[in-house]
Amino acid sequence: MRLYLDDDSANPVLVKLLRREGYDVFIPADFHLTGAKDPSHLRQAIHEQAVLLSHNYDDLKLLHDLLAEGLGRHWGILIVRSDNDPTRDMQPPHIVRAIRNMTAARVPVENEYVILNHWR
Repeated sequence: MRLYLDDDSANPVLVKLLRREGYDVFIPADFHLTGAKDPSHLRQAIHEQAVLLSHNYDDLKLLHDLLAEGLGRHWGILIVRSDNDPTRDMQPPHIVRAIRNMTAARVPVENEYVILNHWR
């Protein structure tokens, strides 16, 4: 799986763990998009044929819905929900495990909006 991590998700530890698992990982800095708006990140993910990983629940849900309404396509959006509770929020190893679990279950992600917290 190819993954594009937006600014909210481009944690160096997460990038390292995902690459160790064999995922192709892209981050905004690879494309001079650090600090760019969410539509730019989604566009780059689509261009790279990569699934977008983000912590930005609301904005990416709107972009997903807009593409669906306009019959647009994307490679998938994976969301990590945060409760601002260190005991419940997902850390990099939890995110990697959730992606592994979701992939093992053969969950379709193309054109889908998937919340990873359900796959811990």
